[in-house]
Amino acid sequence: MSTVLTWVSATLLTAAALLIVVRIVRGPTVLDRVVALDVLIAVIVSALALEAVVNRHGTTLPILITLSLLGFLSSVTVARYVERDSSEVAEDDDVEEGRG
Repeated sequence: MSTVLTWVSATLLTAAALLIVVRIVRGPTVLDRVVALDVLIAVIVSALALEAVVNRHGTTLPILITLSLLGFLSSVTVARYVERDSSEVAEDDDVEEGRG
């Protein structure tokens, strides 16, 4: 039974990863690609966790923590960049319209 669950889980993770790669390639915006990349990191973390459970070892734990932190920090960094960029665009629009 556990073998079947392992194969089903691996198949679902592979299908998710392929769909995410399609979203990264097709876009259409940078934010779509960033979110897809963040989800891809989550799928990779899940796949590594599945491998660790199947092989019954804990040596993968530091890699899982590092990848999780990397995904979180990259999402926060891009969100701050986009927020700053959009506020600059809004300020430029205000100046052009005579409100600034």
